[in-house]
Amino acid sequence: MKLTPSRALAVAAGLVIIALTGAAFWLSYAHLAEVALAHGLGRATERAWAWPATLDLFIVAGELLMLRAALRRQVDGWAIALTAVGSVGSIVLNVAGVTGTRDPGTVPLLDYVVAAVPPTAALLAFGALMRQIHQALAAVEDRPESAPEPIIVEAEPAPAEVVPEPFPLVPTLPVLGPWKPLAELPAAPTGTGFDLRIDHSADSREATPEPVDAIPVPPVPPAGSGAADIESEDTSNTSFNRQVADAQKWLADEPELTGTAIGQRLGKSDAYGRRIRRAALATA
Repeated sequence: MKLTPSRALAVAAGLVIIALTGAAFWLSYAHLAEVALAHGLGRATERAWAWPATLDLFIVAGELLMLRAALRRQVDGWAIALTAVGSVGSIVLNVAGVTGTRDPGTVPLLDYVVAAVPPTAALLAFGALMRQIHQALAAVEDRPESAPEPIIVEAEPAPAEVVPEPFPLVPTLPVLGPWKPLAELPAAPTGTGFDLRIDHSADSREATPEPVDAIPVPPVPPAGSGAADIESEDTSNTSFNRQVADAQKWLADEPELTGTAIGQRLGKSDAYGRRIRRAALATA
């Protein structure tokens, strides 16, 4: 145990208190024995020296019981009463035994003080000693117990993952229909041509769905009607505007140029040429 300055001072104070308690008890005990010898026990020396214990041991017993109650954080009334009876009785008898057979008026006051000091010092010193013991025991009880070392439990290894083996692939077999006699089976087609393997029945043609993304193709208009020229017009009118610009140049040079002649120069129909001429004259 490491001896700190505070602990060293407490030990030194405890030793001084023990010495003081022993000396005070001895002085008080011896004076009470003399009082007993002078008052009734003069011929019984052994009993005279045992008689002071009937008072001083009350102090010891009471202090010990108070210490026990303090450690339990209780108040013991009997312990207090025993200590008070022993202390007061010891002090009173020590003071009363000073006069002896003398006249109390002739006894100096200092004699009473000398007689009262030992029992009073014994009471205080023994109380201080019990207080020191109480503090030491209380510190031991309040000290937290050392925590037990943790028990380390090794974790069990995780079981290996079991991967199920794949089932063997079973070849897919054709699903056969209900059994029919050979006589009821349809006759197989003859020949080796590719077209013989195509079902030309009406049911097959009806069951064949038409393509969803099929775009209907508009019919080609007859030549010479001018409709083909109209349909071939660019959506942005780039070709039409260019042809109108060409027609404007031609009309500037040849004002009498007809729509038929313009259509022939453009490789278009007569109606388309007339349309180009009207547009050229309108934008001129």
